[in-house]
Amino acid sequence: MTTKEKAREFASRWLPAWTGNDPGKLVDFYSDDAFYLDPAVPGGIQGKDNLLAYFRKLLAQNPDWVWTQLEAIPMEGGFLNKWLARIPIGPNLIECVGVCFVQFDDGGKIRRNEVYFDRTPIMLEMSRLRQAKKDR
Repeated sequence: MTTKEKAREFASRWLPAWTGNDPGKLVDFYSDDAFYLDPAVPGGIQGKDNLLAYFRKLLAQNPDWVWTQLEAIPMEGGFLNKWLARIPIGPNLIECVGVCFVQFDDGGKIRRNEVYFDRTPIMLEMSRLRQAKKDR
């Protein structure tokens, strides 16, 4: 079982890799056969190459978001990560709290990462911005 301290240390390196549009740096935390799921890909993504393609698109669209760990809860083979994401959308900053679970392979790479959060505030703000552009 991963300890809280080990989970915090891992997250201190991994979560900053989500910021700055460097998908190669981010995907290095994942195993070759990793499985990843989030609300945008509810069926999940299998394999590091497919994950890299997804991260390229996702990070390019969100180069300035910032992810911070709020709490680490140890679990078998990894930890549950409660996080805060600060996501700039147009002139506004949306703050989201969510959870993901992270499970490691024997080499310390992420083999499974499932991300869960309510996307409603993000989708509403994006819709509001699109409507504002149409109304100009």
